[in-house]
Order: sequence, then structure tokens, then C-alpha cells
Amino acid sequence: MQKEYFDIRPPRRLQARICLPASKSISNRALIINALSRSAVMPENVSDCDDTRVMLAALRDRPEVIDIGAAGTAMRFLTAYLSVTPGTHTITGTERMRHRPIAILVDALRRLGADIRYEGEEGFPPLRITGNPHLQGGELTLPGNVSSQYISALLMIAPTLTRGLRMVLTGDIVSRPYLNMTVSLMREFGVEAEWESEQVLCVAPQTYRPRPYIIENDWSAAGYWYEMVTLSSDPQAEVVLPGLHAESLQGDRQVSRLFAELGVTTEFFREADGTESVRLRKGGTVAGQFRGDFTRVPDLAQTVAVACAMLEVPFELHGLQTLRIKETDRISAIRSELCKWGYEIETTDEMMAWRGTQGCNDATGDLGIATYEDHRMAMAFAPACLRRGEVRIYCPEVVSKSYPTYWDDLRNAGFEVCS
Repeated sequence: MQKEYFDIRPPRRLQARICLPASKSISNRALIINALSRSAVMPENVSDCDDTRVMLAALRDRPEVIDIGAAGTAMRFLTAYLSVTPGTHTITGTERMRHRPIAILVDALRRLGADIRYEGEEGFPPLRITGNPHLQGGELTLPGNVSSQYISALLMIAPTLTRGLRMVLTGDIVSRPYLNMTVSLMREFGVEAEWESEQVLCVAPQTYRPRPYIIENDWSAAGYWYEMVTLSSDPQAEVVLPGLHAESLQGDRQVSRLFAELGVTTEFFREADGTESVRLRKGGTVAGQFRGDFTRVPDLAQTVAVACAMLEVPFELHGLQTLRIKETDRISAIRSELCKWGYEIETTDEMMAWRGTQGCNDATGDLGIATYEDHRMAMAFAPACLRRGEVRIYCPEVVSKSYPTYWDDLRNAGFEVCS
């Protein structure tokens, strides 16, 4: 039975060892590439989150109608994969998913020869796809400021195209680390994808080679524990996170640099069994104000915004243009929820800021946090209890999208999590 809300209360001391989930971003890419390699062996340490489970089910069962729920990554990656895979399938999702735009990817695939038809509103899922394993490929020009998942979806099928793919990205390229992650994973499976220049990616026709692959843990999930350390009143606060790599494919590895400005130190070390791990502690000084460009790390924006607000650190976060088309409009959601607590948030299409001004709180309203079917809203706001004493999170099950054990991990770290 789904819970209407959880009330979160903090521990007096924060001393924890937390095994984070596997990286969702790496898992979903590795599963598509593994399928294209026709491997009989699955990658190890695959994420157990909703997004990855629907991807696994689709690749395993190949039903005529594939319902990916709220999994945007699965929608984009499977749309490209099904375009080069024999068979006809309809791919659909939640009401919110049926209003998330996908025309840029569909138009690109159609230019490559894909047979894709909209089953409802033009430009949005559901899609009916008839796969062709002999698509020609060629050259595409795409704006660089679209979701990197569109570009990664095209990259991963590029080696299967008869003429390969040359992709020209115009303007600023957002989330470049996610593109580099895709390129690195393709190389792990024997395919060379090259940056011909800062704006051009090239992939010649090649064949993926099956191989064993172990997926590392999730740096995006680590961000919430960085947030907890910086917000904790325990001067000896310490959190150990095994299974994170210092030389990671994940762009969100940059969370360690971002939270250094908010007084968190990161120690990389190897445990007795050789596991790469990190240790988070309070240390250094908290910046008097925070300004950052999140173009390459948009999934960290909510975490940093809430942390800064709770620390009373004025902030200005740029490069947020992709947040408007995530599970919810994340810029609007952050503004609305922080306003409940008195923070006047200034926003544009690519920026949000708090200048230190308060006063928009409606004292008679419900101060609990709405999550908007967005896992990162729940996980970014829960640590605020370390400063507020208690936080109510509505629809807490949304964390299953990327971090199913989040509430259990909070309990194990001493938090009270009560319905």
C-alpha cells in the first residue's frame, strides 16, 4: 500500500556507512549496449530502480506494448533501440510521460530511415515503432542544448547503421559528461566513437563485442549524503560510501567539488578488500554565497539549492534549461516548495536564485513537501529536517525511480521515518 507521506526527523549524530544503488545512468546505457552486442550474459550490479527494471523487462520480454511508466531514460533509449531491432512495438508511459516531448529524437530517427508513428498527440508518446536492422545512417545536425539522452540514444545505435553516423551538435552542448559516459561505455564493448571536434561526434559502422561488465555505484545518489553532512549539527558527522570511483564515468562525480564550497571534505580510499570508497566529513568553511553552472550536472541542482537554502547561503544556479522537461518542471517545483518555507526564489528558463530574501510563506498553508512524481524532489528535501527539525514528504514512494532503498538507508543512519 502506498504511503501518503513520511515525516522525517534527524539523528543527533550522523555516523553512517551506506551502500548506494548502482548508477542508473550507467545501468541503462550498459543494458542497451549489451543487448546490441547480443550478449548472453547480463552486466553485474545493475540498478534496482524503476527506470532500470522497466528497461530490463522490455529487453527481456519484448512485449508488443511496452509501458515504461515514468522512465524518461527508458523511453528515449528504447525508442532508438527498437528502431534498429526487428519487430513492431508500441511504447507508452504515464500521463506525465505522454506529455514529455520526444519529437527531436523521433525526427532524427526518421531522417535516418526509422519507421515511427505517433499513436496520440504529434510530438509525444505513445509511439508505434517498426524496427529495421538495416537503417542507412549518415549525418544529422541537432541542437546541442537538447537532453543528452536524445544524443546518447542515437550514439548507441550508430555502429549498427549501414553508413554509421556523423552528428553535428550546434550551439552550447549541455550535459557533455553524459555523452562522454556513453562514448566510454561504447568503447568498453569494442566500438570507437570519436569527437571529431568540440561539436562533432562520429561513429563508423562496427560491431559491439559482448563482455562481462560491472556497474559502479551512483554519484547522483551520493549527493544527498553530501547534503546531510553539510546540514548536520554534528561536528563529527561522517558518512562512508563504498563503491564510488574517483575516476568515474559519471559527471555527477563533481558533487565532491560543489560541496567542498559548502564545508564537506571528500577522502578517497581503498578498503581492505580493495573496494574503492569515499569518506565524507565536515571540514573547511561554508561559502558566504554560492554560484554555479549546472549545465553538465543538472541532476545535482535540486540537492544544492535545498542545501544552500537551509544553510542560509544565497545562491544562483545556471545551466538548468533541461530541468523544465524532467519528471516535472523542476525549476517551478523547487520555487514552489521553498516558497512554503519563506524563500523567495527568482527563476528564468535556465536559472534559479535565492538572494537572501524571505517572506512568501503562507503560514496557514501545508508546509509539507509535494514531490510532483519526481524522485529527486523527495530526496533533496528530506535532509532539510537536519535544520528544520522535521520535514513531511508527500508521495515518498517516488524514490523507487532511482534509489529504492533511500528511506531504509535514512533509518539505518538514525533518522526517524514515520508515516
